Amino acid sequence: MTPQFARIAAAIVLTMPLLGAQAPATVDTSKIGHQVGAVVPAFEGTDQFGKRQSLASASGPKGTMLVFFRSADW
Repeated sequence: MTPQFARIAAAIVLTMPLLGAQAPATVDTSKIGHQVGAVVPAFEGTDQFGKRQSLASASGPKGTMLVFFRSADW
């Protein structure tokens, strides 16, 4: 790391609080969607092979944990 780069990086870091950064807004998540421990309503979806699957068909005698992943490739 060159001394000039270090001085520039230090100047940026030291002036950031002076730029008027805003505090993050608080969001009441108790009013958004389902909550932890809530019962999931019945639903159906298509699997990767084109076959219709329901929540009941994926659940076993001990239940199941479903993880939904939506990629952010937009």
